Amino acid sequence: MSHDYQVCAIPGEDQAGNKKLPGRHSRFFKRLKPGNTHKLPSSPGISGEMVEPVGNHYVVARPVYSENLFNEEHEKLHRYHKTFWDHVKLYFRCSPQRVKKIALGLFPITSWLPAYRFREWILSDIVSGINTGLVAVLQGLAFALLVNVPPSYGLYAAFFPVLVYFIFGTSRHISVGPFPVLSLMVGGAVVRLVPDDTAGNGTSTNTSTIDEERVMVAASVTFLSGVFQLLLGIFQFGFFVIYLSQSLISGFTTAAAVHVVVSQLKFMLQLSVPGFNEPLGIVYTLESVFSQITKANIADLVTSLVVLLIVFVVKEMNDRYKAKLPTPIPIELLVTVLAALLSHFVKFEEKFNVAVVGKLEEGFQSPVAPDVGVLQKCIGDSISIAIVGFAVAFSVAKVYSIKHDYPLDGNQELIAFGLGNIVGGSFKGFASSTALSRSGVQESTGGKTQIAGIISAVIVLIVILAIGFLLAPLQKSVLASLALGNLKGMLMQFKEVGMLWRKDKYDCVIWVVTFLAAIFLGLDIGLAAAVAFQLLTVVIRSQIPSCTVLANVGRSNIYRNRKDYTDIYEPEGVKIFRCASPIFFANIEFFREKLITAVGFNPLRVLRKRNKALMKIRKMLKKGELQVTPKGLICTTNHTHESDDELDNNRIEELDQPTNVADLPIQINWGADLPLGITVPRVNIHSIILDFSSVSFLDFSAMRVLQKTLKEFVRINIDIYIAGAHEGFLDKLERCAFFDEEIKPSMFFLTIHDAVLHILLKKDIASSPKLKLTKETNNDDYIIITSNGLRSRECTIPTETKF
Repeated sequence: MSHDYQVCAIPGEDQAGNKKLPGRHSRFFKRLKPGNTHKLPSSPGISGEMVEPVGNHYVVARPVYSENLFNEEHEKLHRYHKTFWDHVKLYFRCSPQRVKKIALGLFPITSWLPAYRFREWILSDIVSGINTGLVAVLQGLAFALLVNVPPSYGLYAAFFPVLVYFIFGTSRHISVGPFPVLSLMVGGAVVRLVPDDTAGNGTSTNTSTIDEERVMVAASVTFLSGVFQLLLGIFQFGFFVIYLSQSLISGFTTAAAVHVVVSQLKFMLQLSVPGFNEPLGIVYTLESVFSQITKANIADLVTSLVVLLIVFVVKEMNDRYKAKLPTPIPIELLVTVLAALLSHFVKFEEKFNVAVVGKLEEGFQSPVAPDVGVLQKCIGDSISIAIVGFAVAFSVAKVYSIKHDYPLDGNQELIAFGLGNIVGGSFKGFASSTALSRSGVQESTGGKTQIAGIISAVIVLIVILAIGFLLAPLQKSVLASLALGNLKGMLMQFKEVGMLWRKDKYDCVIWVVTFLAAIFLGLDIGLAAAVAFQLLTVVIRSQIPSCTVLANVGRSNIYRNRKDYTDIYEPEGVKIFRCASPIFFANIEFFREKLITAVGFNPLRVLRKRNKALMKIRKMLKKGELQVTPKGLICTTNHTHESDDELDNNRIEELDQPTNVADLPIQINWGADLPLGITVPRVNIHSIILDFSSVSFLDFSAMRVLQKTLKEFVRINIDIYIAGAHEGFLDKLERCAFFDEEIKPSMFFLTIHDAVLHILLKKDIASSPKLKLTKETNNDDYIIITSNGLRSRECTIPTETKF
């Protein structure tokens, strides 16, 4: 059925002072008339007419569209939708163009290196690479303490992954290498498999053996995490990073920073503290530290505090005056050089018995195969390291890619980091990602491409091959302090809690739960628990969607929550219900309950009451206790009340069927008074409109419950309409046999307003006491004057309709 209508809202005068129709109360629905319309351009799929806009108002004229009518009038293209096998065939299709595309994608260096602006960028990359390389050397040494391996192995972790990323990576600004969180996670696996010498035999032979075993464990865990990253990249699983929200990453890295602080206390105080890689391990570590606090080395403690103070002050100056400084002050380098010189000439090791770095391994060791026994025991650790390392690196890389406007490929990043960790693990390095502070140095000092990364690798190479011996007298407490000095940014993330609570309480709870889980359960178990909790919050939010009753606002085609506005109009006998969420098996019952609450009655209860009433009426008619008169049914005897249980007679299935009055001599008016002893709940609505514009999907389980619910309303003579369903919704319902004799496709309408107008035109509005029909002269239109309608507007309804 089609009814042409026009929506118009033209108040006052426009900006040019042109006189218009009377004020905002004079809005109307009216059939188009010659002289005030313009035909739309002739083109396929366009029909109807449009009134020329006046000022900042517009007028739309078109038929009232149901989904079926719209599809009949507007031809729809029959598109072929690819199946799963089509995508598989396309993915494995081989052609010269595809081979070239894959090759360029696998080796991004072939894309950006030929376009390198040598004269413009080389100097900036060299300066940036030198600064970044110096920081990488110091962080490699410092973060090796977190892994519980000799410091020289941190240089391998700062060298090999950079070379691999130069060829395979897509980010031009991140500095690849050790990251404190990953180092701590690797260190947890190392301590678990190779604990400290509990016998107290601290001989050089025992220490050397333990170090070798720990290096092998760290290398094996790194190798396996690289394999996982490589496989995820090959199978295009780079998208999984979207399941690690910013709140989760922030809470996790903050907890990891706290773990780093606690783990470095033993180096700052030079205490013998065993590793506790288990739930509540941080508590046991603190307990061990404070139980031995009287044995602390005062020289190491003083050195640590002085270095921390200097690093924090200078870094604060770098942040505050970064616009005026040509390059940030390389405070880590200055402190390291000064501390090494003092320790060498004052002989700190001999006088104060401080722990020093000692002789560094010169050159590279031959690559080794991972230990199979270690691989079997560290699968969980490797998966956690692979995911966290990629998530952190991709988050940092994404910030710089947006800032400098170049693309980033998540799957290729997985491949790059996977290969980097495989190569690094083979050469006895440990897991790499990117450190926020080191990447910040590379970008802020003018780095343009990964040429800066290669320059930084050259600096690390020089230290490994030539000048590493200069760092031998450096105190380990200085490295520990430098590691803590790089955690300021992560520790300052505590400030996000208050901001998140004001903006989004769910994100705030995710942050807090992630932080507490990572603190008390450990980083690996804590990460798994945090991801599970985050997914649970998504389920909860979907399971308890926002459901509202809508009303017309402003007497136009706009419908909003009726609780939010004063200027509303609700069509008599019509309820408009919106669910702002997908509908699936977990929330369909919640949806049903909210709908029942909105309409004010349970349709199944009403249906059963009506069928029970019909049973009573038939029984009373048969006994002659009811008499049919022109005024209705009259009870001729004093009818005694019978319980519903007696009438049910275990026939619940009959009570749930549609009411059948064909055998009765009179039509039952359920809104009028019924014979004595028969009561049925009153229903004061005749139509329900379900706004599905926010329903992105409907699963099969929910579909069955929805069908049952809609049938219950239809069986008590309430018309159901669904508006705003997305493309393909009807096709899916038809495939799932949703429609039958009671539930029909004609209930679907393009918009809420289409459904409302259809209801107003369908009902016998002439019989309503609130509506008055008058006939215009010189045309066949009827004007509806409403005393309590769309703000006393004039509504012209055509007498001609299309079927």
